[in-house]
Amino acid sequence: MTWKLTQNKEWQALEQEFQWVAEMKNVPQHKVHHAEGNVAIHTQMVLDELTSMSEYKALPEQEKEILWAAALLHDVEKRSTSQDEGNGAISANGHARKGEYTVREILFKDIPTPFSIREKVASLVRFHGLPLWLMEKQEPAKRIHAVSLRTNTQHLKMLAEADARGRICDDPEALLESLELFEMFCKEEGCWGKAIEFPTANARYQYFNTIDGYIGYVPYDDFKCEATILSGLPGMGKDHYLKSLKKDIPVISLDAIRRKYKYSPTDRTGTGRVVQEAKEQAREYLRKKQDFVWNATNITHLMRQQLVDLFTMYGAKVKIVYIEKPYDAWREQNRNREHPLAENVLDKMLYKLEIPLLTEAHEVEYVVK
Repeated sequence: MTWKLTQNKEWQALEQEFQWVAEMKNVPQHKVHHAEGNVAIHTQMVLDELTSMSEYKALPEQEKEILWAAALLHDVEKRSTSQDEGNGAISANGHARKGEYTVREILFKDIPTPFSIREKVASLVRFHGLPLWLMEKQEPAKRIHAVSLRTNTQHLKMLAEADARGRICDDPEALLESLELFEMFCKEEGCWGKAIEFPTANARYQYFNTIDGYIGYVPYDDFKCEATILSGLPGMGKDHYLKSLKKDIPVISLDAIRRKYKYSPTDRTGTGRVVQEAKEQAREYLRKKQDFVWNATNITHLMRQQLVDLFTMYGAKVKIVYIEKPYDAWREQNRNREHPLAENVLDKMLYKLEIPLLTEAHEVEYVVK
């Protein structure tokens, strides 16, 4: 069965169905780069350009729906990031990054969407402008290699082309030329329409996380132990996952340490002490070259990176296990926990959620229902 964001794709129907679509007509844009007018006008033009492309028409139905949803949502967070700089100049810095979080929340909470489809849409929204500016980024090759692990670069170019054509501006030819260069660069780098390939998981990790890593380098796997980092919102079932493990393995639980000292989850000072004690436990296992599990939410890249850096310093292989259940099941499971969190706390954590990426560790497993 083909997933669809909505059945009725008429603009008036979209405005009635989705508040975030209705708000687009109230968001102005830069008069030079978007002389066509507000975000609603631009988005309609982008959708028209996308659906008229021969490449789009040739896609399987599910891929069409994913791209269409990404086009509808690509500028959803211009509503919160647009700044009037005077004389018709309006900036919307960060709208793509913030849009990724909004898309993830909408497709998890409001429109239940399969995990893989949701993350494809979110990734397309996050990087929809990259094909136009890739060559201006630091280390463009490594950047596009990382992006190729998240989304299809051929589809990304299609979205960027629709975005470029679906506007009135002074330099449309320059934009389209940048897109052709993007395609050529992806083909040269071996990631046009497919993910960049690595001979081993460790080779992938070393490439993205060390200064001297390079494509083709195959490091010798000499791991001292394996450290597993659990990742997931509170109440998603991390403890249940631990019970399903076949082997007996020590677990470092931040919640258990917090309860031992009777610290509140909102006590920042207490949380710092809990983390320090947990890290010392981890160092003991690492020095003994013993496998262990780190059980905490770890919902942001920064949280996970600090742990990965510590564990790999001791020569550990690091595996991240991301755990997720459908929204309604998650909320019910939280309510039935011995120590449930407030609904508004969960909402804030959901919006901050960053799904673990293959670039972060030696292995990433998604346990998603």
